[in-house]
Amino acid sequence: MANHQFKQNKLDEYYTKEYAITPLLKYIPTKTIVWCPFDKEESNFVKLLREHGCNVIYSHIDTGQDFFEYEPQNYDYIVSNPPYSLRERILERLFLLQKPFALLINEAGLFDSKKRFELLKNNKFETMVFDSRVDYIKGTEVMKGVPFKSIFLCSNVLPTTYVFEALAKK
Repeated sequence: MANHQFKQNKLDEYYTKEYAITPLLKYIPTKTIVWCPFDKEESNFVKLLREHGCNVIYSHIDTGQDFFEYEPQNYDYIVSNPPYSLRERILERLFLLQKPFALLINEAGLFDSKKRFELLKNNKFETMVFDSRVDYIKGTEVMKGVPFKSIFLCSNVLPTTYVFEALAKK
């Protein structure tokens, strides 16, 4: 088994604060099965989706579940904060899987490659835009003032092409 995620930039391992996930919850139905493919059990995505009433399947390259080779048997949604360095390949696989998804990603450069441009041009997607930037967690440190704007890039999750949400930072 090849480790396709091995080439992930090691600087990609940032964790999401709860307040950035909360606005998405109202668009994910309770009692659905959500796969968090870049998460461990302690992930805020896993915790909040469970509290929301979802059955959560989590997987991570560190536990031997490579997103490009592993897929749970049964799930309804894919939700996570993926490694940004692999987002083109991740988007390609997500559109092939044809499951509703919501990824918290960096909006900068989203259309900067011809391949990403074509992927997004040829597939249905929606965007959740926030009123401010998201702070991330790196190790035990909160990374405030990151130099990019985060969005949820979704497919078959949001009711309209653009949804605007205010972040209630804690």
